[in-house]
Amino acid sequence: MLRIIWFISIHLRNVMRRYMPTNILLDAIRTRRGLKWGVPAMLLAIPYLLATSVCTALIDGGASRWLYVVALVCIWNALKFIVIGPVSAVILLRVRNAERRNRRRQPRTTSAQWA
Repeated sequence: MLRIIWFISIHLRNVMRRYMPTNILLDAIRTRRGLKWGVPAMLLAIPYLLATSVCTALIDGGASRWLYVVALVCIWNALKFIVIGPVSAVILLRVRNAERRNRRRQPRTTSAQWA
């Protein structure tokens, strides 16, 4: 039984990672070129929190309780975007420091060596 649950969770994670727009965007932000977009991506949490507010207002107004699932997904996505900002900033600083160290370690070439 545990093996089946483990198998399903692995495949569900792979499907979510591959096809869900927020996960695709977060994967793009985690690349070297995308790290600079981590802090501005935090602003994408605002529409998700607004959608959560709308869903809970609709539920209070008598709509289906299934909207709690939508609200939960919106909260989860908002939290992902809030967290990626500081995380990407720290990773970007580490990468830039590593690149700076690598540039300092490389020997300097002069034009006389190439002539």
